[in-house]
Amino acid sequence: MNSKRFTSIFALLFVGLFLLSACAPKQAEMTAILPVGRAYAEGQEIYFMHTEASDAEVAGLLTDMMDSPVLFVPSLDDVPNSVLANVYVFTNGIEGMGPLGFAPDVFDSPPGTDGYSPLRRLNLVTWADPAAARELKSATDVLAAEAAGEVTIEQPGVVINMPFVVWDGGKR
Repeated sequence: MNSKRFTSIFALLFVGLFLLSACAPKQAEMTAILPVGRAYAEGQEIYFMHTEASDAEVAGLLTDMMDSPVLFVPSLDDVPNSVLANVYVFTNGIEGMGPLGFAPDVFDSPPGTDGYSPLRRLNLVTWADPAAARELKSATDVLAAEAAGEVTIEQPGVVINMPFVVWDGGKR
């Protein structure tokens, strides 16, 4: 077979495959609507979602709060501490939209920073004097309030999968 004829046959096959693929039905784009929570990371407002928790009671609380299932996954307790980031949840103080009815959560390590992980260690933050509570918007603020004796932080050993949806400089 001469090379001119081979080139013509190859070109026809290529054009035919292109036309067939153009005529094939497109896969439907899938979208999902999921409830998100509002919180803070490094002083900026962020949005995140809850997907799983290592504690059944916490999973139930978050399911009720978000009106969307948060799965109980006990094996999240086996995740090494080295891959966990932190979420700070207020147990008293300023009333708000946090999961316990107080100020919004505060996250450390947002996407794009060292230590980012969607897997979060739950930290319960309690104001020593709830009347003196103020809105904290960064992990640095929370830890400074702890160092000043304004708050105590308790880690109940719960891991929650909380991927960010919108953050300073990014979104999914």
